[in-house]
Amino acid sequence: MKEYVIETVNLCKKSGEKYRVKDLNLAVPKGATYGFLGPNGAGKTTTMKLMLGLIKPDGGSVEILGKVMKPSTRFMINKRTGSLIESPGFYGHLTGQENLEIIAKYKNLGARDVEEALKTVNLYERKDDKVKKYSLGMKQRLGIAMALMGKPELIILDEPTNGLDPAGINEIRKLIKSIPEKFGSTVIISSHLLSEVEQMADYVGIINKGQMIYEGPLAELERGDATLEEVFLEMTKEA
Repeated sequence: MKEYVIETVNLCKKSGEKYRVKDLNLAVPKGATYGFLGPNGAGKTTTMKLMLGLIKPDGGSVEILGKVMKPSTRFMINKRTGSLIESPGFYGHLTGQENLEIIAKYKNLGARDVEEALKTVNLYERKDDKVKKYSLGMKQRLGIAMALMGKPELIILDEPTNGLDPAGINEIRKLIKSIPEKFGSTVIISSHLLSEVEQMADYVGIINKGQMIYEGPLAELERGDATLEEVFLEMTKEA
């Protein structure tokens, strides 16, 4: 029987009278690299914020690492997870290392954890530079380093390649692909581009207008002669 790191049951979030997420049932298998796909505005970021307890649901529940997400469990769950949601928040006047030391203090980690995270994302040589001097790609890598601190069991990355040039995208992609083997973590990556996710993920959930329209192994999306991209576009157009 499959073990799931995240399960949502009829998860809902409203914005005024409109649902941003509606009756969402999502299950992320342990050890998977799970691609969370959908067009812009489909509800991906809202779902990820609900997973992390950053916003409260209007209905349904989220279970992470065997515990239901609620105010009393949020801190305990988040110590076992790493995340990068929307743009990474840094102190520009501090160095890359100093920014990571703040996270280390929050998670009760040491200098070795900071060093390992910086080396994993290839920023160790630039650790003493102020973050305001970092390129967009370096900031994304520092954001992923923050998520990797302490080798969490679950890593949640929201559009980690957004706004990067092809070289930056390739670098982040290689880094994400190395995480499960290196850290033994389950990884969730959101994107609006199937072509991006299919190079990293083995399992996908496709969301459109706040509702899940497909979840399962990436390989099972293939239909006849159609490319995966064509299938994805057709599914998100229909719903």
